[in-house]
Amino acid sequence: MLFGTRRTGRQTRRAVGYALAALCVGGLLTAPSATGAPAAGPGTPRVRSLVAKMTLDEKISFVHWTTGPVGGPTMTGIGYLPGVQRLGIPELRTADGPVGIRLLGGTATAMPTPVALASTFDEHLAEEYGTVLGREGRALGQDIVLGPMTNIIRVPHAGRNFETYSEDPLLSSRMAADEVRGIQDQGLMATVKHFAANNQEYQRETIDATVDEQTLQEVELPAFRSAVKAGAASVMCSYNSVNGTHACSNEHLLQDVLREQWDFRGWVLSDWLATHATSDITKGLDQELGVELALGQPVPDSKYFSSALKTAIEDGSIPEATLDRSVIRILGQMERFGLLDGKATERPQRDPEAGRKTARTIAENGGVLLRNEQRTLPLAGGKAADIAVIGNSAKHPKVTGNGSAHVIPDRATAPVDAIERRAGDKATVVYEPGEDLVGVPVPDSSLAPAFKGGKQLQPGGQGVFYKGQLTVPADGDYKIAFSAVGGVANLQIAGQSAVLGTEAFGTVTTTMHLTRGTHEVTMNGWAFEKTPLSVELSWVTPEAARTDFDRAVAAAAKARTAIVFAQDDSAEGVDRTSLSLPGRQDELIAAVTKVNPRTIVVLNTGSSVLMPWLRDTAAVLEMWYPGQEGAEATAALLFGDADPSGRLTQTFPATETGHPMAGDPHRYPGVDGKETYSEGLDVGYRWYDRTGVAPLFPFGYGLSYTTFAYSDLSVVRTPRGLDATVTVRNTGDRAGRETVQVYLGASPDTQAPQALRKLAGFGKVTLEPGEQRRVTVPVDEEQLRYWDTSAGSWRLGTGRRTVYVGPSAAKTSLTTPVTVLPR
Repeated sequence: MLFGTRRTGRQTRRAVGYALAALCVGGLLTAPSATGAPAAGPGTPRVRSLVAKMTLDEKISFVHWTTGPVGGPTMTGIGYLPGVQRLGIPELRTADGPVGIRLLGGTATAMPTPVALASTFDEHLAEEYGTVLGREGRALGQDIVLGPMTNIIRVPHAGRNFETYSEDPLLSSRMAADEVRGIQDQGLMATVKHFAANNQEYQRETIDATVDEQTLQEVELPAFRSAVKAGAASVMCSYNSVNGTHACSNEHLLQDVLREQWDFRGWVLSDWLATHATSDITKGLDQELGVELALGQPVPDSKYFSSALKTAIEDGSIPEATLDRSVIRILGQMERFGLLDGKATERPQRDPEAGRKTARTIAENGGVLLRNEQRTLPLAGGKAADIAVIGNSAKHPKVTGNGSAHVIPDRATAPVDAIERRAGDKATVVYEPGEDLVGVPVPDSSLAPAFKGGKQLQPGGQGVFYKGQLTVPADGDYKIAFSAVGGVANLQIAGQSAVLGTEAFGTVTTTMHLTRGTHEVTMNGWAFEKTPLSVELSWVTPEAARTDFDRAVAAAAKARTAIVFAQDDSAEGVDRTSLSLPGRQDELIAAVTKVNPRTIVVLNTGSSVLMPWLRDTAAVLEMWYPGQEGAEATAALLFGDADPSGRLTQTFPATETGHPMAGDPHRYPGVDGKETYSEGLDVGYRWYDRTGVAPLFPFGYGLSYTTFAYSDLSVVRTPRGLDATVTVRNTGDRAGRETVQVYLGASPDTQAPQALRKLAGFGKVTLEPGEQRRVTVPVDEEQLRYWDTSAGSWRLGTGRRTVYVGPSAAKTSLTTPVTVLPR
């Protein structure tokens, strides 16, 4: 969590809980296929028989996660269920996702973030993404992964936008379904999250999302529904309330929608500490996740679904049959995935090479070229022979975001090294940080006693491990970088807010204003039982920051080409306070463009950012948080070894006030604890259509190193919906891959609210130079329907409707009408 994003005390406790949970101590499908459609019925005879043989305590052990068996192997995931050995029911282990298998104390393949995956507009890559997670999860001892996340990108500032797919329900739905299939085909159970309307981190534990049923059904829920239809084993309910009721206590969501409308037969678990009452088990919640851990304290009992639930059953306030129902749902999924037949111990070997290849392919295909003046890219000839590389993330690769999705990669090359290798021995490549966020270890001359980074506490140790004084040479803003591995650590300087270090937040850089003189420094922490606590502390002084800035501008002035890497730092638990790049990065880019008109900006961001310097740049490439192979993928795109084919899954606003949430605090961040979805169906690009506000970059936008032309659009009605067919021609001089997007206009026969137009289908086509092809994009019948709230069902939107086709939401020059008649 770089750039000093602050967390509330409650958020900090929750972050500590996530960090400690994995290491501090050590439904109903009968189909044989792990991804087949759910079969109806109250559990198989085998499952019902097992539950009938279980004691009350054994059944209760299935509805709350613990942190691992006492004296057993170290937990590396987020939760543990003991199983029932006497009945042949194996234990269960679950790990965080959705950007890879997050293991505390271990590494895994760090995939590009889901927003990068969705930018490929390629479901086949979504399935491959899931395949990597599924195989790795099983190989690394896990049975469940908490992913994918499918919440819609509604708020540009939202801290977890990088963890989900897009602002569009159709794109998110198609990505979610194929990722779930990929995960579960490997035998790992997928948990789709966070159900529902969890679209901001600000006050996420207490905020009440006020949203009408049509908006829920048409915008927020489709991706969840598609994941359920794809066979997702479980669903995680969210922290927030929906229309006045906690999501994990919400009978409408958990019973009416999940069970009755969608016929979901898996189980529902809560987000960490999102259970609010023992009675939630009667409302549709099956499992409680999370315990209120404290540094150095014994693991407490689960608050609601352990002894409190036992008491409620024994005194008759909750029927034991309700508990049985939840256990049946869980065991039903275990049976479905073969875990009751020995597959729990049949685990594949890790294949990190396959994971690496998939991660790179997705990073390359998800990169979005936003600007390319005078064909600055790809780099070749003189442009590639003399390069100044600038920026913190060029040296310290920005692999992923922070929080429960933070994966420690097997490896991650620095982008400057990948660029230098690709440029070749005859090229000159120099590096300057520009704005260094890590700096150098605090010298002995400034810290007394001296602090040596590395191991501070033995396994299981706790307490204060450093107390001293920091002497600073002058008043100013000092960047303090702090990281902790193998436990949790706190840093406090001069009585300012403590800086929390955990593996889930990587290196934390916070800016502290310090006055000249001496300040008290304290560090304390807690080591996991099986690993030592290691801590690193470094800083950037105001003088060093000025020098870094000036040296970067000077290097850019001397070079033929300047490449500036810029980043933001999205994180679970906190929203961005601004859409601008943090720190002095905007100022740095502007200064570099003034001295070098051939400046290329590479963005490592989790969501949209403002670009006040855009018109002065030669090229801009959005790489998101590209995973562990991001450096190689970035170099391949910069030098033209791969053609950019990624497209934006969210609209980039032009200003801080030019987006759907701006100017209305009721929409975001909420008033008196309520956020109101008053924009209704007009989320993302739909709002820009409605209002006429011009974005910086529209949904679906992205450039290629070639060009494409569209012609001859025709649309026909089919039994499955519509077929839109168009001729696409590669009008450039190299091969490229285009995303053909089909948008559908409103129904004239419908009185219910409608978007002016919505994405209704898309497809990818690869063309050689001069090649043209007729491309048919199917539009599913579901896209012709709308939710009729009064009837509580879907209705066909009939009449003469307009079909739009083009390369983005803002460029759909081909249109034709189609008449939709009642069936």
